[in-house]
Amino acid sequence: MQIARWGNSLAVRIPADVARALGIKEGDDVDVTAGDDGTLVLAPRDRRAAALAEIRRLARPLPADWKIDFETENLRGPDIVPGK
Repeated sequence: MQIARWGNSLAVRIPADVARALGIKEGDDVDVTAGDDGTLVLAPRDRRAAALAEIRRLARPLPADWKIDFETENLRGPDIVPGK
């Protein structure tokens, strides 16, 4: 492998078989760190953790008096689902 210049940064091409083994594709986020032994460590960023963090960021509390009647909601059935 060879290091190449990409703008003001340096780049390494990841071979297709390595990308497949890591489960990464173009556009994915990865974490890159320097190992204590001088190695370069590349790991896919945990997408689940990022998704959960985004859900938590967007979550809003329900009103204190909010309630749901599951019996009534279950009776409504699929007629309220668009396209069904």
